[in-house]
Amino acid sequence: MKKVKLLFFLMISVAFISCTCKQNNTVQADVVELISVTTVNELDSNVQLIDVRTPEEYTEGFINNAKNINFFDDDFLSQMSVLDTDKPVYLYCKSGGRSGKAAIQLKEAGFTKVYDLEGGITAWIEKEKALPNK
Repeated sequence: MKKVKLLFFLMISVAFISCTCKQNNTVQADVVELISVTTVNELDSNVQLIDVRTPEEYTEGFINNAKNINFFDDDFLSQMSVLDTDKPVYLYCKSGGRSGKAAIQLKEAGFTKVYDLEGGITAWIEKEKALPNK
């Protein structure tokens, strides 16, 4: 009987976690638009393109015209506040996790047009078959 209860508990737990993950992805999709590598490559040099990776990651290579603002900095939102909230902001990180979280924070802070590079710089490198700028 104990095994049946344990199995039931595990199944309920997995179902709950699965639903929670789906809800978080839906929230992110509702808040920010994902963009492709092609779209990023078509941006002009005057856009607000932000690399939210660490400075160490940034020095390993970055997309042309990207400014580095580390998502893990305690004053991340303060650093982002120098940007124009009415102009589009394009974000990327390594694979999309940090930039997705950053995008949600920016929307909550009043930024009106926030875009996130789907797959991050990893997708950019794969598509371009090249290393980014150093």
